[in-house]
Amino acid sequence: MLFLIEYVKEFTISKSIIPAESMSFAESSNYFFKQAAKLLELSEDTIALLSQPYRELHVQVPIKMQNNQTKVFQGYRVQHSGARGPYKGGIRFHPEVDLDEVRALAQLMTWKTALVNVPFGGAKGGVSIDPSALSESEIEDISRTYFRNISHILGVKRDVPAPDMGTNEQTMAWMMDAYGAKYGHSPGIVTGKPIALGGSEGRTAATGYGVVIVLKHYFQHTSQDLNNQSVAIQGFGNVGMYAAKYLSDLGCKVVAVSDVSATVYNENGLDVQSLENHIADGSLLKDCSEKNILDRDAVLSLNCDILIPAAIGGVINSSNWESIQASVIVEAANAPITPFADYHLHNRGAVILPDILANAGGVIVSYFEWTQNIQQHWWSLEEVNQELEKMLNDAANECFVIQKDKNVSLREAAYFIGVQRVIEALELRGFI
Repeated sequence: MLFLIEYVKEFTISKSIIPAESMSFAESSNYFFKQAAKLLELSEDTIALLSQPYRELHVQVPIKMQNNQTKVFQGYRVQHSGARGPYKGGIRFHPEVDLDEVRALAQLMTWKTALVNVPFGGAKGGVSIDPSALSESEIEDISRTYFRNISHILGVKRDVPAPDMGTNEQTMAWMMDAYGAKYGHSPGIVTGKPIALGGSEGRTAATGYGVVIVLKHYFQHTSQDLNNQSVAIQGFGNVGMYAAKYLSDLGCKVVAVSDVSATVYNENGLDVQSLENHIADGSLLKDCSEKNILDRDAVLSLNCDILIPAAIGGVINSSNWESIQASVIVEAANAPITPFADYHLHNRGAVILPDILANAGGVIVSYFEWTQNIQQHWWSLEEVNQELEKMLNDAANECFVIQKDKNVSLREAAYFIGVQRVIEALELRGFI
């Protein structure tokens, strides 16, 4: 850490260059990386090396559907950098999955794992499907076929996938089994598994819990009271739901949550447990008993203290950033704010807790799970949560030091730390 602080002593990012209003997902990820590259005075060759992934794999996923017709889906696995350890990153099932998205997410994972100082690199995978339109048996077939088709680049000490949007612990169980049928029983080949198959206590809630840890730490750092702060959460899946539960327990007033169907709003605070019960069987929020049902995107512009985008990327952009009323935005999703919107929100005074810090709880506990699998020694939930809090608080403190010392945003500080750690590993290994 001392090395990094000394390195940035004379650096200040120019605020005069406004990012383009429209960028691809990969271009957006590279934009923030290149800001850090200015700080580190990286050579053009090094920038070129880290602007592109090490490996991109595009595979067919042919499945015989229940109507006996064969349909071919498109699958991807991108490995960005393995300088600091095995590639690590989730697998998402979503109709908008494409190579550009997976490429960007793999790069984000590289900086995220480095920032929170777990010994992993960055990767991402996905299949372009709509899980809601498929039967469970079809999803199982897709999971197994996709994993078999990418298995030659995976390994417990090579590339370790995890769940992401549209996948869960059951998906990981199928994938682990598909890999084991070919290579032998390897529980450490994936994380986010069911506990009965070697999963870790606390993994399901880890990302949402991590969001709350970082937010709580920020309020403590700034000597503000988190109690009774109003919160709106876009996305009420695994991450958003757990974040809502933990924040309610801390005394926050969760005034709005949304899913693909609607925004549920109550200025006096929602009954989070009731909403959790409602969606448990797959029901949508638009059908819940709350009276105030709004358009699904309304959640972003509501009057609230804290906004938590916990769904997909790019939801806060050039078309809507001016309508954002929250003074604190916590990026529970990956890249929910475009560079253009980030620039203007920051200059307006909004505090943005960046994704590579705020949603890193999942990869930290994935690291714990991987470690437990290798050692065949299991941790209690208390041990998991204690270590998770320590690692996230340490990473947040490092960001706050850089932010204050160099007068940069928290996102800039986070990227500086993550990129510097990757550069250090590359230099020590002789790659640059």
